[in-house]
Order: sequence, then structure tokens, then C-alpha cells
Amino acid sequence: MTSPHVASPAQRVLAGYPEPLVQQADALWRAGELMPVLRRRHDETHQVRDDAALYDYVQALKTRYLRKAEPLQHVGYDARLRVIQHALGTHTRRTQVQGARLKMRREIRVASLFKDAPAALLRT
Repeated sequence: MTSPHVASPAQRVLAGYPEPLVQQADALWRAGELMPVLRRRHDETHQVRDDAALYDYVQALKTRYLRKAEPLQHVGYDARLRVIQHALGTHTRRTQVQGARLKMRREIRVASLFKDAPAALLRT
């Protein structure tokens, strides 16, 4: 059993949500029932399985909702993301040196668990 001051994965991911929801998700996580419950609730799947398909999917959303936003240089799944940043996805800007100039690269990385997640979870 974990000590009370160590947050479970559900508590870390859902930190800003109401306490009853966090407790419910934590109980399901500890019982090993969280993914089966989510699969029953959201049974439709998506076809966004690789980085190229994810890039196209994000570009379509960006074109629809964020027309004036800066272009994205990289969109992809990242298997290490949840372990390192305790996040489901990141939107970052990286500075890259090109000769005497600095160039900004905008990247979106999505946790690889969304490859097999229901389509509704990928949309959010």
C-alpha cells in the first residue's frame, strides 16, 4: 500500500477536478477497472495509430478552430511522456540554432496510451 502523501496516477492526472471524481477514478485505478469502464462507456475506436495520422488529425483540428495559430513542426505519440512529465500531452516551443539565427519549433506530443484509447478521449 502506498503512503498517504504519494499521489496515485489518477490523482496526479486529475489534480484540478472535483474531489469525488478524483476519488472515484482512484478507486477504479487501484481495482484495475479504470480502462474497462472507459472502454464500456466509450466503445468507438479511432484510426489515428501512427505519428503521420496524428499530425493530419491535429492539423485538421487546428485548421478548423485555430486558423491564425503558428504552424506546428512536429506532432507525435511519445511513449515516455507520462513517466517523465506526468502528463497526457504537451505543447512546447523549442529553440533551435540555425547558423546565426534562432528558430522556434512548435511541437505537440501525445501520450502513446491514446493510440488504443477510445475516440472521445483523443478528441478532448
